Amino acid sequence: MLPRLLLIWTLNSLALIAVASFVPGIHVDGFMAAFIAAFVLGLVNTLIRPVFLVLTLPVTVLTLGLFIFVINGLMFWFAGSILKGFVVDSFWHGVMGAVLYSIFSWALSAAAAQIARKHGQYTNKL
Repeated sequence: MLPRLLLIWTLNSLALIAVASFVPGIHVDGFMAAFIAAFVLGLVNTLIRPVFLVLTLPVTVLTLGLFIFVINGLMFWFAGSILKGFVVDSFWHGVMGAVLYSIFSWALSAAAAQIARKHGQYTNKL
């Protein structure tokens, strides 16, 4: 369980570094900063995001789910505002960063799962 968690955490760190290279308003000061930021983003998405999703459910329904982009951008921006070495310049950079972070993280996790299945190391999905 722990090696799998560390692998996912490392892949999310790499996704964060990739996002920083694509979005000019997002800055990461190296892999260790990305590693810590990926951990904080995981905590924020696990603990704070569900509360916001419930509180904003009527707005989310009215906007046909598009308000979730706003929530994701706020969470990304929040993480950038509390960490050293990970900076998100504005809300809109946070929205774009959150979208790209989700895409890159999903792609890296899917690739790792495919490689692991090919080598027979893991039977569960990453």
